[in-house]
Amino acid sequence: MKETNTTWKANLYNDKHAFVYQYGEGLIDLLTPKEGERILDVGCGSGQLTAKISELGATVIGIDSSREMIADAKQKYTHIEFLVMDAVDFHFNEPFDAILSNAVLHWVLEKEEAIKSMYRSLKAGGRLVAEFGGKGNVQTIVNQLRLSLAKRGYEENANLALWYFPSVGEYTSLLEKHGFRVTLAQHYDRPTELADCESGIKDWLEMFGNAFFNDVPPAAKEAIKSEVQQSIKGKLYSNGKWYADYKRIRVVAIKE
Repeated sequence: MKETNTTWKANLYNDKHAFVYQYGEGLIDLLTPKEGERILDVGCGSGQLTAKISELGATVIGIDSSREMIADAKQKYTHIEFLVMDAVDFHFNEPFDAILSNAVLHWVLEKEEAIKSMYRSLKAGGRLVAEFGGKGNVQTIVNQLRLSLAKRGYEENANLALWYFPSVGEYTSLLEKHGFRVTLAQHYDRPTELADCESGIKDWLEMFGNAFFNDVPPAAKEAIKSEVQQSIKGKLYSNGKWYADYKRIRVVAIKE
């Protein structure tokens, strides 16, 4: 989160990347929010899943490190509390019955600090339901992006450590190390259709990979994005549609 220097663009997120929260709706079935429960949405983005939890009768708070996303969430869902907080270090006076986190934890390079923050914020017996990028996530896109950056001399950009994509064994071991009991763990392929059939990969890079282009002039940035899209077309373009090669981890864990 704060380590990535990623610029979040709420309009682009909501317009062309709604799949992030739409896929996350399945997590709410695992979370099973109950009326009167106190629930925390870690990395709530612009608040769509937070709002769905609220509709089920729970008292929910959404936190995110992006001020722009939190501002957008507050504007849309005025009855819900949204706060700018970082996943690696957040504190509340009253613990929660459950924590939801969708498509966020792969942005947190200080993964053990995030796990400790979530554990500390749950009641005894409280549950964590999370999904995020796992080992091999967007590997086709990112490998080509690194090649395209490096061949133009942007070596530092090409070597940027932007995400944390663990194996399921690695992440569940970290959860157990910090006191959680893991009750569900999955690693699965989820090819994800992108919204724009013309510029799907370029839009994806603009939304999620913009930190790779720090100090890259606009013309070079556009050339790199175009080259990446064209180079991987044979792998990620099918029947007139672009797909991102997502691989996800989904976990459910209990604070013992």
